[in-house]
Amino acid sequence: MSVTPSTGDNTERALYADRPEWADVAPVAQYENIQPLAPIFYTPEYKDATDYFRGIMKTGEKSERVLELTETIIRMNPAHYSAWQYRYETLLAISAPLEPELVLTNAFTKASIKTYQVWHHRRLLQTALRDPAPELAFIEDALRADVKNYHTWSHRQWLLAHFDVPELWAGELPFIERLLAYDVRNNSAWHHRFFVVFERGNASGTGQETEDVVRRELAFAKDKIALAPNNASAWNYLRGVLDHAHVPYATQAAFAKQYTVDSVPDAEPDVLDLEDPPPPHGAQLPCVAALEFVADVHEAEGKDGVPRAVEIWRALADTHDTIRKKYWEYRIRDAIANASEA
Repeated sequence: MSVTPSTGDNTERALYADRPEWADVAPVAQYENIQPLAPIFYTPEYKDATDYFRGIMKTGEKSERVLELTETIIRMNPAHYSAWQYRYETLLAISAPLEPELVLTNAFTKASIKTYQVWHHRRLLQTALRDPAPELAFIEDALRADVKNYHTWSHRQWLLAHFDVPELWAGELPFIERLLAYDVRNNSAWHHRFFVVFERGNASGTGQETEDVVRRELAFAKDKIALAPNNASAWNYLRGVLDHAHVPYATQAAFAKQYTVDSVPDAEPDVLDLEDPPPPHGAQLPCVAALEFVADVHEAEGKDGVPRAVEIWRALADTHDTIRKKYWEYRIRDAIANASEA
């Protein structure tokens, strides 16, 4: 394994060992008095910088030149957690302005968007700056580069939950709907919607308010299923809403059964059911997620419903979802065994 400079300012500089202003620091080698079995082959520049970094950590120095040193290391290795942490401690110790640091971190984030350490540094800066609103715009921009990046989504949810002010939450549903309008199968956006609607810490609505939210979210999920019937994300969201609200799946059986047929009827229905939108013409049917949903409805009916569930699982195993054949066969065995014990 070797460590080489990453994207960023790769301007050649003299080694710290050759700089007179660093002559007072005694570098500490990583493998001092050790003969490792499989040493990592660092570049001379990286080895030099990290040796001096260990030197200043040993003395506890926190100064402007430490910021320059840690920036050099981070440019070569954005995942160097110790460099990030010591850099933040130095910023606080010398009362450095944090706004320019956030601007610099913006560049680091875009260059190393999948690196956890850069996002953790952002979190520390946001905690200190306490100005979260612009961060939402930055995160949305970052998602354009990688719309399903775990660290980006995790940071957004932390930001919302940590500051937890109405102005931050207010734009989240429109933000999610923009993403789903672009890609209705974006599972990260679906997950974030559930977080925003149901997992906000202080949003403990009760009574009619909660019923209205559940009704709205069921309608939203079903509309998206009608748009793309084989979208697993929307079906999982539908299940999640029902589970969260403790609503039986059977309440949505009529909707799901429309997606278990082999094709959409040619004749238009006399009355269009807006609460249970049908699949569009040309949809790939039957829908595996719908078959599974209806089978679960039958299984929940108890012993009398198991034979109908088994019939659906066998169709899935043999015809419609053969890649998960072993799973469906397991479901059949498990349901039959449970029914015999009832």
